[in-house]
Amino acid sequence: MDPKEEILGASRRDLAGIGQQRQDSTPVVLVTHPPISCTYSDASCKANMSLDPPTYLNSLQNNIRARPIPWEGAVRAGTITENDLKRIKAVDKVRKDQRRQTVESDQDAYRSLLLGGDQGKSVLESAAKRADVIQYMLVLASDLINGVVDLPTIARQRKLTSVDTDAPSLASALLEHPDPFKPFLPLLSHSTNPEDSIPLLTSSFLSNLISSAQVDSSKPNPKTDEALPKLYNYLSTLTKSQDSSLQDIAVQEYSALLRTKKARELFWKQRQDTVNPLIDILRTAAGAGRDSDSTMWSGGASIRSATEAGLSGGVGLQLLYHVLLAIWQLSFEGSLVGKDLEKYISHPFLLDSINPIFPREQEILALYTQLLRLSPKEKTTRLLLSTLLNLLTPTTNRSTLLPIATTVRLPALLTNLKARHLTDPDLVDDLSSLTTMLSDYTSSQTTFDEYASEVLSNRLHWSPPHRDANFWRENARRILDDNQNELPKKLTEIMQKKWEDDKQVLAIACNDVAWLVKEAPEKRVQLEKLGVKARVMELMADENEGVRWESLRAVGEWLRYSFED
Repeated sequence: MDPKEEILGASRRDLAGIGQQRQDSTPVVLVTHPPISCTYSDASCKANMSLDPPTYLNSLQNNIRARPIPWEGAVRAGTITENDLKRIKAVDKVRKDQRRQTVESDQDAYRSLLLGGDQGKSVLESAAKRADVIQYMLVLASDLINGVVDLPTIARQRKLTSVDTDAPSLASALLEHPDPFKPFLPLLSHSTNPEDSIPLLTSSFLSNLISSAQVDSSKPNPKTDEALPKLYNYLSTLTKSQDSSLQDIAVQEYSALLRTKKARELFWKQRQDTVNPLIDILRTAAGAGRDSDSTMWSGGASIRSATEAGLSGGVGLQLLYHVLLAIWQLSFEGSLVGKDLEKYISHPFLLDSINPIFPREQEILALYTQLLRLSPKEKTTRLLLSTLLNLLTPTTNRSTLLPIATTVRLPALLTNLKARHLTDPDLVDDLSSLTTMLSDYTSSQTTFDEYASEVLSNRLHWSPPHRDANFWRENARRILDDNQNELPKKLTEIMQKKWEDDKQVLAIACNDVAWLVKEAPEKRVQLEKLGVKARVMELMADENEGVRWESLRAVGEWLRYSFED
């Protein structure tokens, strides 16, 4: 098996936990929920992360099952055949064991009913003008394949390719058809209204069937690979809606589909439609859309104050958990995702005007760091940490993502998290691994020579020394005095430029000035003679909020020591 299919690190027994209680009279629908027993002490977890299937979808399916269909009239009108009606009635409104026995005794007939064959068209094609029949058959089709995505089993086995063997063999029989998705895929574009029941029911059926296809065979399936982008495209319209119920349905179906390397690659390939809306939901939950306060993104907010504020924008805990789960699954392609993460600038949420402190390529790690501050449950914390570990572990990612992780002050937050009473062993293991990784990186990077080399290169970036208090405490005076004031002169030269194409350079320079004045206040006259103070005061009126914030901090240090004098 591809090693990427194995979960990194410890067992993560129920990290992707999904559970469902079923009865013979209750149809099975796609669900992605936590297991019944929580691994941490919190009585509220059952209420916040319920085991019920999506209420909207479940209610819709139940309503359709209860509707009377004039089947005989449909036969007389030629919408369906007598044989179609006979097969439908044999499995409609009967017990689960009876339905399974009927289907398994005549799989070819039920495959022809749904997909067509030598005996005629699929009932979905012949009844194309009868919305009530189409809806009923889509619900019945989902009941017949009876698929269950069992992510607790997946997590326990440490694979993303396990499946609940309770699913009857009709799903396998359908997949043996030369074109198993043909009657269903056109129904995804039945309407542009996200609340249209036909595409919604179709996506639920296809998610179960494609998920089964991914597990039934380890060989590439061209038909599945062709169907996935179309299904992803439809589900993305649900995640872009303002209805959290529709968003949750889509995200749960994403989780059912992101089970193979190919599925995750296709998902990332369509990231503008698939990933971006999920990040939007996370940004809303983190308060990034409403809060322009720079302290939130600069790490100024404490864990306690962020938790008291709660989740923003009406994002429920269950939707947050499901979104984090889908992105966690995607993170198993860490090398693929990390390769493009620095260029992830195709969406408005990355504009500097929205997030002034961090440049565009730093948004995702900054967002996850903020969500860690807000995370109200160990389950969400565990998904956040595991995703970060998956992204930062590949060697190809370390040179680009580790500097960003230190810039967004992830190491300091991890230190605070370690002070919590954490009960989940997998969470503790991931936290330890991340802490060690970042500690090793920062200790190798925060040196005077590294900083001097960066300044002399005439361009600044948020490398570890800029945010490291110990670095400035140990090196501020050396920076000001070394080699005939070479570094402060070069810093002044950098600050005199406008940097229209990269305003973060000015923000970083102001940050450095603030540290220099704070750690070596007796040297501030030297900086004033170079024109640094005057330039910093000019930058307080800069159009970029990040530059204004850092310049204000630098001026504040000057004023503090002026008053003390």
